[in-house]
Amino acid sequence: MSRERLPTDRPLRAATRLIHEGESRSTFGEMSEALYLTSGYAYDTMEAAEARFDGSDPGYIYSRFSNPTVSTFERRMMALEGAEAARATASGMAAVTAAMLCQVRAGDHVVAAKALFGSCRYVVEELLPRFGVASTLVDGADLDQWRAAVRPETKAFFLESPTNPTLEVYDIEAIAGIAHDAGARLVVDNVFATPVLQQPLKLGADVVVYSATKHIDGQGRTLGGVVLGSEKFVMDHLHTFLRQTGPSLSPFNAWVLAKGLETLALRVEKMQANASVVADLLAGHPKVKRLVYCGRDDHPQAALVKKQMAGGGTLVAFTLDGGKAEAFRLGNALRIVKISNNLGDAKSILTHPATTTHQRLAPEARAELGITDAMLRLSVGLEDRDDLLEDVETALKAV
Repeated sequence: MSRERLPTDRPLRAATRLIHEGESRSTFGEMSEALYLTSGYAYDTMEAAEARFDGSDPGYIYSRFSNPTVSTFERRMMALEGAEAARATASGMAAVTAAMLCQVRAGDHVVAAKALFGSCRYVVEELLPRFGVASTLVDGADLDQWRAAVRPETKAFFLESPTNPTLEVYDIEAIAGIAHDAGARLVVDNVFATPVLQQPLKLGADVVVYSATKHIDGQGRTLGGVVLGSEKFVMDHLHTFLRQTGPSLSPFNAWVLAKGLETLALRVEKMQANASVVADLLAGHPKVKRLVYCGRDDHPQAALVKKQMAGGGTLVAFTLDGGKAEAFRLGNALRIVKISNNLGDAKSILTHPATTTHQRLAPEARAELGITDAMLRLSVGLEDRDDLLEDVETALKAV
């Protein structure tokens, strides 16, 4: 098997690297990346097996540890994110859980933003404390709260930006500085922004996690996740944790995700363009009480968006003038936009966070985050712009 080398005389841009980075070809010279659907590997001799296991001969041992197809996906993500190392996982939540658990132990402390996906809050608020790791939740936009939450035993900060589902944007560079002053690492969930529009490592974050199920696949086909960071973090903390606990990405899913990366830049560009015009429609509609889109000048952190993101993204959050009944009527009146809890898909998707993704949060916790019964999250897809506008406008008449 030969590994393709990209030209090194000049840096290649993201869209090119998404197509070519990490390529490897067998002796057949296939154009599409090969799918190595195998659990184990054969060795020529007993001595060769021993050398592979003691590390003196690098190579593949078992697909729970590593696999050539999974490595292709990881290398492509590393190139896009500017990371030294990456490890793929079976899902986005496997990536989040591994990134947090691998670096802490009983007696440590974690600080996290309150505005997190429901399952992420579970990891921080409930799972970590079961293993003796204390946690503190803060208002992610308030830098003083991050500073005040630090303890001598603080080992990690965790946030997502933009947040799910309220689309708040946090100052990654400033929060990374506070974490580093405390001797802690900053872990950033970058799902909403995508690696095309935001690269947290370049802003000072230490670790980036993705649910590759979302924009990276982008077509609702498969689950996957990935953790990216320095070689030292991966080898000192993450690699052994994943190897021993086994949240492995299957080779087939890795192949699907690697192929998804080839069109990621194009899809995000089109989805973002659609999201912008849908946001404009909603912002001017009398039945919409509040509209939040990262690409608009009226976003609460518009200046910060322009500082750390290359665009407004693919998601729109809006609150109707009413409550749950009005939100449900709008959703049920849609014909093109689907009702689901996923995002980043080629198909536009409407989500009612209060009854789905953030349903497990206590009502007062949802209220604190601004997740009301009248709030909806719209993940804008690749449909014709005018069809989307007509569908949303027609559905608003039902409210």
